[in-house]
Amino acid sequence: MGSLVSVLAIGFVLGMRHATDADHVVAVTTIVSRERSVSRAALIGAIWGLGHTLTILLVGGAILCFGVVISPRLGLTMEFSVAVMLVVLGSMNLGGIWRRIVTAREAHVHLHAHGEFVHAHPHSHDPEAHGHAPGATPLARLDRRFRGFEPYQVLRPLVVGIVHGLAGSAAVALLVLAAIPNPLWGVLYLAIFGVGTVAGMMLVTTASALPFAYTADRMVRLNRWITLGSGVLSIAFGMFLVYDLGVVKGLFGATPQWTPE
Repeated sequence: MGSLVSVLAIGFVLGMRHATDADHVVAVTTIVSRERSVSRAALIGAIWGLGHTLTILLVGGAILCFGVVISPRLGLTMEFSVAVMLVVLGSMNLGGIWRRIVTAREAHVHLHAHGEFVHAHPHSHDPEAHGHAPGATPLARLDRRFRGFEPYQVLRPLVVGIVHGLAGSAAVALLVLAAIPNPLWGVLYLAIFGVGTVAGMMLVTTASALPFAYTADRMVRLNRWITLGSGVLSIAFGMFLVYDLGVVKGLFGATPQWTPE
């Protein structure tokens, strides 16, 4: 029993370390680049970890309990989905920062905030000519329905976590299968591993959000540049993975070579 507890404890620690993998850090940094609240960033990390854990349990559990075999092409395809996700996240960031730059340079347009929702509308010196009712903004509508917690802020990190879980589930399950022959104990290990991943990702997103949160109001230009940098890094790393998985490891070829890691 003591050895099992030790193995489960190791699973928690390895889960936390797993959260610091390069593709994970790049993805969540891109997601939290617009966050002004460190606590909200930590919550995003927890949601990402939950999505990752769900996939690990489903795919890893199928491998452990039912002997499901992941073919090299399928394994590479699951990892390739992460590469595509990084490119998409980076592109969304660049598109957002470009719109902010263009809006800021418009001659008769200025930024206006309702809580954390920032938008642009034609400038007017008449305080009554605001252009919309205070309760008609997207954030106000969401506040009434979701009490300030927008659904997309849950879905985006959840989906990204699910995709990342696809890429790592086979490797984790095969490692567990070699160390813990009992499938039920193996699934328990995966669950503990997932809890460690959630904890680790909360720390990662908190640390990643600090420079964005600090510069959001104090150093707007610097904030714009580091947001731009996070988008470029996400696209560049995603394209590197596309080449590595598609060409080097042969996903696009006739004989793919895949080793779960």
